[in-house]
Amino acid sequence: MSAKAKKVEGKNQIISFIKDDRIRLLTGLLLVLFSAFMLFAFISYLFTWRADQSFAFGEVLSDASIRADNWAGKSGARLANLFISKWFGVSALAIPFVFGLIGLSLLNVKLGKLGRLVRLIFISVILGSLTTAFVFSPFKSFLGSGFGGYHGLVITEWLNAVLGKVGTGFVLFILIITFLVFSFQAFWEWLKIVLTAKQKTEIDTEEKITAETDTEKEVEPNPDNTDLTFEIERLTESADAVIPDHVLLEDDVRNSEEDMFKEADEDVEETEEEEGNAEVVEGDEDVFDESSLGEYDPTLDLSEFRLPPIDLLDKHEANNIDVTDEELISNKKRIVQTLADYKIQIKSIKATIGPTVTLYEIVPEAGVRISKIKNLEDDIALSISAIGIRIIAPIPGKGTIGIEVPNQTPQIVSMRSVLSSPKFVNTTADLAVAIGKTIQNETFVFDLAKMPHLLVAGATSMGKSVGLNCIITSLLYKKHPSDLKFVFIDPKKVELTMYSKLDKHYLAKLPDDEEAIYTDTKKVINVLNSLCILMDSRYDLLKKAHVKNIKEYNVKFKARKLNPNHGHYYMCYIVVVIDEFADLISTAGKEIETPLARLAQVARAIGVHLIVATQRPSANIITGVIKANFPSRIAFRVSSMIDSRTILDSPGANQLIGRGDMLITAAGADLIRIQCAFIDTPEIERLTEFISSQQHYPECMLLPEFNADENSLGEPEAQDNGRRDELFEEAARLIVGHQQGSTSLIQRKFAIGYNRAGRIMDQLERVGVVGAFEGSKARKVLYPDMYTLEKFLNELSGKGSGN
Repeated sequence: MSAKAKKVEGKNQIISFIKDDRIRLLTGLLLVLFSAFMLFAFISYLFTWRADQSFAFGEVLSDASIRADNWAGKSGARLANLFISKWFGVSALAIPFVFGLIGLSLLNVKLGKLGRLVRLIFISVILGSLTTAFVFSPFKSFLGSGFGGYHGLVITEWLNAVLGKVGTGFVLFILIITFLVFSFQAFWEWLKIVLTAKQKTEIDTEEKITAETDTEKEVEPNPDNTDLTFEIERLTESADAVIPDHVLLEDDVRNSEEDMFKEADEDVEETEEEEGNAEVVEGDEDVFDESSLGEYDPTLDLSEFRLPPIDLLDKHEANNIDVTDEELISNKKRIVQTLADYKIQIKSIKATIGPTVTLYEIVPEAGVRISKIKNLEDDIALSISAIGIRIIAPIPGKGTIGIEVPNQTPQIVSMRSVLSSPKFVNTTADLAVAIGKTIQNETFVFDLAKMPHLLVAGATSMGKSVGLNCIITSLLYKKHPSDLKFVFIDPKKVELTMYSKLDKHYLAKLPDDEEAIYTDTKKVINVLNSLCILMDSRYDLLKKAHVKNIKEYNVKFKARKLNPNHGHYYMCYIVVVIDEFADLISTAGKEIETPLARLAQVARAIGVHLIVATQRPSANIITGVIKANFPSRIAFRVSSMIDSRTILDSPGANQLIGRGDMLITAAGADLIRIQCAFIDTPEIERLTEFISSQQHYPECMLLPEFNADENSLGEPEAQDNGRRDELFEEAARLIVGHQQGSTSLIQRKFAIGYNRAGRIMDQLERVGVVGAFEGSKARKVLYPDMYTLEKFLNELSGKGSGN
């Protein structure tokens, strides 16, 4: 064995020793016991410090006749003297907890963010040392160096000399407030409330003074006996300009927002009537600038919601074994020998080890044809006794030829290691997805918002379902429920049901459906067409807002430039996940393909993105229309080259080794080989349980209602031929009586089907009883009471009889 190999082996042994669970257990137990020993010694030192300060370090171990009064003996006395007297004073009592927390984490006790807790303790110790030394400066003899130890004593004396005691007090006060603000969100919220309340008091006082002054001016006699009309009008205008009596706090913004918008609309209407303008320019009515409200925060409805911690996921590192030097050298020799047998000479060869495959890059001699090497794929696979050999000739962007060879002992890439990587944590992508690791062992992260849709295919048991779970998990770890909704379509009924707990956080559905995960083909048709309706309504809002995409629209809405009373709302991203597309196409065909293709063509700008997966990547399933609108593809192992060409438009997927080994092309870019991360069912259950146990919305996000009968038979007016339903008048009275324009209300009260209730609602819309469809909101009821409705119905029936 070479010296390099021995060095690598020794390093691996050390790492294995450190990662041994027994070593972790013993280390954690020792740290907890040491923490208890330190705390015991520190507390005792507060009472025995005078007697124990005389010990020299050598006496601690050398002279057994010397006894210490400290409860932890001479070692405890010396340790406490070092930390309390020499360093940080009484604030050093917090230091033993650092060792205790580290020890408990090694014993697998969940403590949240350990690094943050340790930082907070150390900063508290330093600030505590300075503060106690400054406040209790007259007691410098206590504990040998005062309450703050020598650290606090020296620094505060220097600050007193430079700034004086008043300046030092101000500096310490600012440091403490800064520490509390940046370390504890609850303190910052309390401070904002206090400051806002103070501002409110000042404004109320100012208003009171202004009002008193105005009153005095009104009763003041007019010496010139001039007309007071002008003066009264001026005072009225001044009173209107006074700041409102209430100042909106952050929690009050949402409750009072609609009232303020209505007041603004009424003022605009009054002004237009006075000026004689009956027309409003399109677009101007949507602009509303209310800077006093501050920026709109979509997360306020679920302000207590927290994204899941990484500790919910397993490490999956038990079977991870690196590629040995012997394996690398053997494969290199066999590749070189096989090429030499066919008269192909190479200049150099180097290896890049990945989690599943190793990439061997070769540089051929001048005059060697690349196609000749490409044709030796099967011969190289035979020489090294491996399946899944893939030759990249040439590697894009390099002057080399790549030969990918599967490792004898492939690693498991855990989802935890991928989501905790800096590349994913620090990404600014709108819909960040961490799918796995490349051959270079780098985490592969892509932005689904830029893909913009994804086609996933692969044979059974090759990792397709795990890949979908990785995509969904990545989004759940990054996006707040106010920013993201899923529409899950699962014809197999078993793959996506574990996410049903997230219905009131992350799922969207049709109004009258009980389940938020769609398994019935007919309902899938309805939900896809409903998404098309939502897409059209969102595009109308983008047009009114004069923006091009959802990102620009939400920026404008957050800045309160768009009026909710004109239909505007904060748009969340919607990700549609279809687990088995082949089953839908085989049963519904064009009814599924048509709305799906329409969404894929134009839904990107309004935040609707599709992920379509299938285990039958044949040409009759993945048609030309689908392929044209899904430029981003993921391919797991398939059985034939024809299937590979159907998915990727190139071979390669048939040479993968399975178990998460995959190829990805993002929007037509070069193929990248990736080992998909692994996430197990218990991990997903813990994740969904954590999210479902938190604060949630009252119900799922409701998609627009879709009437299949009317949309399939043409225009609604043509379908009912002008004849109104027998329940038309009763439905009108029901809607006006409840002041709620809901199809589901008609359906429940009259025990009729959804299609008939939808037709009645459309008839009510045509005669003007209810307003137009407004997405997930209920329709507006245009008649305020039953009296005006009955008068209208009588007139309507008279017209009907007259006809």
